[in-house]
Amino acid sequence: MGMLGSQKMDYQDSALSAPSGAPADPALAMETGQRYRNPTEVQMSQLVLPSHTNHRGELSIGQLLKWIDTAACLSAERHAGCPCVTASVDDIYFEHTIRQIQIMPPWQQHGKNDVCVGQVVNIKAKVNRAFNSSMEVGIQVSHEDLSTGKQWNVCKAYATFVAQGKATSKMKLKPLAPQTEEEKMEYGIAAERRRMRVAHTETLKNLLTNSTIQTERENGECSTVVPAEKTRVESVELVLPPHANHQGNTFGGQIMAWMENVATIAASRLCHAHPTLKTIEMFHFRGPSQVGDRLLLKAIVNNAFKNSMEVGVCVEAYQQEMEVNRRHINSAFMTFVVLDQEGQPITLPVVKPEAGDGERRYREASARKKIRLDRKYIISCEQTKVPLSVPWDQSNKVYLSYNNVFALKTLVAKTNWVLATETDKVRMYMLEEDKYLSFRIEMTLCIDALQAFSLLSDLRQRHEWDHYYASAELVQQVDEDDMIYHVVSQAVSQEKKPQDFVILASRRKPCSEGDPYVIAFRSVTLPTCPPNPDYTRGETMCSGFCIWQETTELTKVSYYNQAAPGYLTYVTTNIAGLSSDFYVTFKACERFLQKNKEDIAVGLQNL
Repeated sequence: MGMLGSQKMDYQDSALSAPSGAPADPALAMETGQRYRNPTEVQMSQLVLPSHTNHRGELSIGQLLKWIDTAACLSAERHAGCPCVTASVDDIYFEHTIRQIQIMPPWQQHGKNDVCVGQVVNIKAKVNRAFNSSMEVGIQVSHEDLSTGKQWNVCKAYATFVAQGKATSKMKLKPLAPQTEEEKMEYGIAAERRRMRVAHTETLKNLLTNSTIQTERENGECSTVVPAEKTRVESVELVLPPHANHQGNTFGGQIMAWMENVATIAASRLCHAHPTLKTIEMFHFRGPSQVGDRLLLKAIVNNAFKNSMEVGVCVEAYQQEMEVNRRHINSAFMTFVVLDQEGQPITLPVVKPEAGDGERRYREASARKKIRLDRKYIISCEQTKVPLSVPWDQSNKVYLSYNNVFALKTLVAKTNWVLATETDKVRMYMLEEDKYLSFRIEMTLCIDALQAFSLLSDLRQRHEWDHYYASAELVQQVDEDDMIYHVVSQAVSQEKKPQDFVILASRRKPCSEGDPYVIAFRSVTLPTCPPNPDYTRGETMCSGFCIWQETTELTKVSYYNQAAPGYLTYVTTNIAGLSSDFYVTFKACERFLQKNKEDIAVGLQNL
């Protein structure tokens, strides 16, 4: 596991910490002229040496994983004040390789983002949020060309660490107080990422059960068929003192490096070439291993697609005298490609799975690929282009819900809101950024936050206070916290027809004290609710409510809306009318909440 000793931590504290007396408060830092620095932040710069590279002159991913785990664990221990162990590392997507460039004239060198031996890998890690005994650490990796000063991103990762008290017992961590806009955004989304980790296995299971997975060959360009059994790799590693920390537990980074090594061998046996690792799907540590343990690492190619292959790898630990009592330590799935001389992926051979478990792994690999592609599509959708809606299906429901909440919490975390108007304690703020114009309307009410959350999260009741809503029909109950509605608006489009929307409503209760109740809205595409010729299909980018319980009696209700670029001109020329409209709507919302709060309170008590 990824536990680091106190001596190394003390060295990092003395070498990397902010100057003595540096303020933790950003505002105070500005006043004193000092740069604010997160107290959990660890910065590591590593010079790439020949011993760190693989056979192709690229920085070994295994070596990079060691550095990532070390930096992340140092950050976790700074916050916890005690040893920490690696619980998991989320999916990692490698944007660029770190390659040794042959000695040749600059005009003959290809791959401007490659870096040669002697250049630097920069790793920055800091704790995003602490829960009870676990915490999320965010890691940024870049590489730097020392001759030009240019830097390129390599990857971004999120790791979960667990603090260990005395006698390896868990301890309760102190809460983290985010200061900057970035820290507040990461803090708010950390709870959503934890929710995704828990739901991932269930998502895969549902996809395999309820959906048709495309498992057949994507094209017939390569006629070579390789039995999966021929790619199988087994390797044994003896855990020695250099592989472990002061408590004798194996470093998580070392285990991940060994896993990457056997996975690369398995991938090479399929294609008889040197593969490039592109993606790692979550390392999940299920238990510790110690000095003296034997680690059995097993890898096999689960499936090969047109230009990529998935390799499954797992780790089991055992003592020499008890080889039959193996303990499952870790598992992960790695995606490889094989590049030609121009850096383009080649077509791979067909994999013939083994009967039984091999066929199961074959189908699961196809399902995981679909989830990855859906997730990339959601991330790559540019809000300035239409359609904004993302097709909803079983494979992307968890990430689409996450993205919905992420967009709203990112908007909430913005710090440069400007108060536009205030009328009868209804305040309207505006935020203008590039092509976006966002609004925040808030008021404080005498109502319980949970009551307001329950009333506002049901769009079927919104027409009672929002005059833009003609009706809202629940068309799909995704789960307890996510619903899809078909909304008909009173607004008339340029085609002289009423507008309609298909909206995903994602609601979240507070993860810990001080968190708001969240109701996020975004447009999606649903096959069972296609466009109707009687309406003009509209789209919403990002909107929703955040509800804070300020006292036992008072609740702050804030509504956020990110306007489409085409709306900007209208708003800036009609701010007075928009302010009046928001005020009338929110006062109607206040009356609706006050009128129904007693009824909803009775309903909540009966749950």
